[in-house]
Amino acid sequence: MIRHITASFSRAAHCAARFVLAGCLVLSLSGACMAAAGAEINSRLLEAAARGDAAQISALLSEGADIEARDGSGRTALLLATQGDRVDVARRLIAAGADVNARDSISDTPYLYAGAEGRNEILKMTLAAGADLASTNRYGGTALIPAAHHGHPETVKILLGTAIDINHVNRLGWTALIEAVILSDGGPVHTEIVRLLVEAGADVNIADRDGVTPLAHARRRGYAQMVAMLEKASAK
Repeated sequence: MIRHITASFSRAAHCAARFVLAGCLVLSLSGACMAAAGAEINSRLLEAAARGDAAQISALLSEGADIEARDGSGRTALLLATQGDRVDVARRLIAAGADVNARDSISDTPYLYAGAEGRNEILKMTLAAGADLASTNRYGGTALIPAAHHGHPETVKILLGTAIDINHVNRLGWTALIEAVILSDGGPVHTEIVRLLVEAGADVNIADRDGVTPLAHARRRGYAQMVAMLEKASAK
């Protein structure tokens, strides 16, 4: 009798264990399927952002796509939209709560990239959405510095209308004013940027690591208009 009961109990325990194991397998497969589905929809979101498909962005977000999903380079949908100057996509993503300060693997953010590359409409949206004005790129520069370097006067105007530090020095030892001089050809675009910076109160006497001032750099390069503006601003 005891042997019969023991055997019955053993069979019951074995069946229960198999049932639990099967249940765990189902749950595991279910979790894996859910993860795969999530990765697939997030990938579609990133692709839609890159190609500028605003309608698809809205649809995918409503289906549960992760607005902060990243690609292999750490870029979010908003950063991809910014890089492609996909204004409508950026608008929808920001309205849905996308992080304008989310960094990728090389420290770009939607805000910093928009400033550096003159994506002015998107830049304005990132500023309205709480862009970190003190944030810096991989060179330790604020958005204003590459905007000046790359020759985007309208972008410089937008940034000068904020509380951004006009005299910030990056890891290379350069301010926005220095970059507007030494990384330019002395033409009208960068001359205009120098004017904007000087009129906005940039310190014209902050020198680089070698002690060379913006005026000295402009003189060495023969940038007469820049020299005249800097001299008028009491540069040394």
